[in-house]
Amino acid sequence: MKIKIVIATRASELDFFKTTATGRSLAFNKKVAERSLDKDGKQIVLEVRLFPNNTKGLPTLYNQAIRESINDPSIIIFAHDDIHILDYFWIQRLIEGLTHFNVLGLAGNLRRVPRQPSWAFIDTNFTWDAPENLSGIMASGKNFPPSNPPSFYGPPRQKVMLLDGLLLASDSKTLIENNLFFDERFQFHFYDLDFCRQAELKNVSCGTWDLSLMHESGGSFGSVGWYSSYQEYLNKWGD
Repeated sequence: MKIKIVIATRASELDFFKTTATGRSLAFNKKVAERSLDKDGKQIVLEVRLFPNNTKGLPTLYNQAIRESINDPSIIIFAHDDIHILDYFWIQRLIEGLTHFNVLGLAGNLRRVPRQPSWAFIDTNFTWDAPENLSGIMASGKNFPPSNPPSFYGPPRQKVMLLDGLLLASDSKTLIENNLFFDERFQFHFYDLDFCRQAELKNVSCGTWDLSLMHESGGSFGSVGWYSSYQEYLNKWGD
């Protein structure tokens, strides 16, 4: 079984594996994966599809990776370059999760409300949605253990309508058979919400899964680029 992790980074290829959280995690975890078997006893192959020195929007590169998989099927993981992978068995967990949902993420929302600007917030005042609508667990920090406890949004392993784009995973066959691609008008913001809404229209299920990861960045909510993408998102969907 092939697992392809797709990452765009501003770092060079050499610096990615030496200095970024995801790169350093993969340098270690690749050795673990190469000694692992899937549920059918087949060898797991972990391939890193890296876009170094990147200035392009994430959807453009993610779509390129999907098209490359037409003749090279795999489980595709779209991930940011600033995550610490803290679980030896994260690959097996993802494989398990994809037997329950078509698209996996770490955190999400069971519902969607009009003009929602994030999976977690219900308005542009960044008001958190009620806990009963949220799902997933994430830790934040640059060193382990982090100074703050992990954020428990709600029980994972739930079907959701919106997912955080920090990490998204799916079988390439699912994406291609359903013609499910990222909208390239959303370069760095709202591509995840848009992707989930496209999945909803195509009856492709989204769900959260329990993976031990730590994210270095808190996001860039409220920036000029974020607001511009939010308006584009509203223009497309109307709500």
